[in-house]
Amino acid sequence: MTRQFVTVLSVLSVIWACLLPATTHSGEAGYAVVLEVSDAIGPATSDYIQRGIDAANADGAQLIILTLDTPGGLDASMRDIIKAILASPAPVATFVFPSGSHAASAGTYILYASHIAAMAPATNLGSATPVSLMPTAPAPKSKPADSEDGDKSEGEASPFPGGPAMERKVINDAVAYIQSLAELRNRNAEWAERAVREAVSLSAEAALEQGVIDLVAVNIPDLLAQLDGREITTEGGARTLATQGMALQRIEADWRTRLLSVITNPTVAYLLLLMGIYGLIFEGYNPGAIVPGVVGAICLLLAAFALQVLPVNYAGLALIGLGILLMIAEIFAPSFGALGIGGVAAFVIGSVILIDTDVPGYQVSRSLIGALATVGAGLLFAIMAVAIKARRAPVVSGIEQMLGEIAEAAEDFQAEGLVDVHSETWNAKTHKPVRQGDRLRVVGVEGLTLLVEPERNGEQS
Repeated sequence: MTRQFVTVLSVLSVIWACLLPATTHSGEAGYAVVLEVSDAIGPATSDYIQRGIDAANADGAQLIILTLDTPGGLDASMRDIIKAILASPAPVATFVFPSGSHAASAGTYILYASHIAAMAPATNLGSATPVSLMPTAPAPKSKPADSEDGDKSEGEASPFPGGPAMERKVINDAVAYIQSLAELRNRNAEWAERAVREAVSLSAEAALEQGVIDLVAVNIPDLLAQLDGREITTEGGARTLATQGMALQRIEADWRTRLLSVITNPTVAYLLLLMGIYGLIFEGYNPGAIVPGVVGAICLLLAAFALQVLPVNYAGLALIGLGILLMIAEIFAPSFGALGIGGVAAFVIGSVILIDTDVPGYQVSRSLIGALATVGAGLLFAIMAVAIKARRAPVVSGIEQMLGEIAEAAEDFQAEGLVDVHSETWNAKTHKPVRQGDRLRVVGVEGLTLLVEPERNGEQS
């Protein structure tokens, strides 16, 4: 029994030894991790890249390839990604791929920060001017310049002469940041400054010629072939890349990244906010309903998480809440439209200014705002119309309903007697003699006694 156990153990050891090279991703060349970004840079993208870089380094990857296709994104998320790249022991190769892709705005900074910057044919980068985070007054027209486009005016500290101080500070900070990255990677710092100040762009071939990127590759195998033997310095020290025959391991976005991507979409966060507010309001007006309260609380917490990682204007958030409360107040305390119209206006203005940035992909859909405002205003005015109609309608219940009704004398009487109204028998008073069966009109009510008078010629007055 012992000998059989030893034999089985030996066989398993041999099998494990044979499989070990395969499980370490094909031998001496090691393996490369591939991360893919094809959208605006935001909190979800930042989380995905940071965790991907950490996982690759923990598993001993020899190279991290970041394929990039982005119109730009949020500054805070971009800086978090760059910090992760700079701190990575394994070299990070950012590859603008496939053909037709671009690395605009935040993508240009990430490309400059990477240990290796590569682009596929028919791609471009640039337009790295920060989008203003707040509305500013238009800058005055500049004086005619003698120099051609692209020449820099001496002594000009900012391309926005006379512009807001905040805008100049943001531009200068961005220039200093991208220049520091260019100096770190020994890339074209002069063009980097122009990309920020003048929003210029370059094609892949032009970027290679001007020293903005390191190489142009058709695809990832071509990229690996060109990187073989290249010396790279990272936080882990200097190393020579051996990428010939290197295996690839793609890290796909997991459920956490996908969920974060969905809820940090400004339009989704906006809808979650509204669902949360309305859910809690409905629960407040219908205690014990439970479902609106539970759904509202969950949506509100998800919205709170999303909004705390998005550039939110809290004045817009307050205006949305005020608008909803005013529209609801109009229903319960009719003010002939004053509260309702004010609520719709506050709701629309707050929705428009809620997300405090013009970065592509991070704006609440204007059509959605218009649709919600139209539906809210329509419901509000429909309720007002019903209220006005009800106000003008005749009374259909209570003592007031009896006024003007036709009664029939149940007996003969001179001043007081009994009459039938609505299949009910009432005491009645009149100033004229009445015979049984006469039709009488109710003209008043005193307690439980009706004041009646005979109809004139049997016609209703």
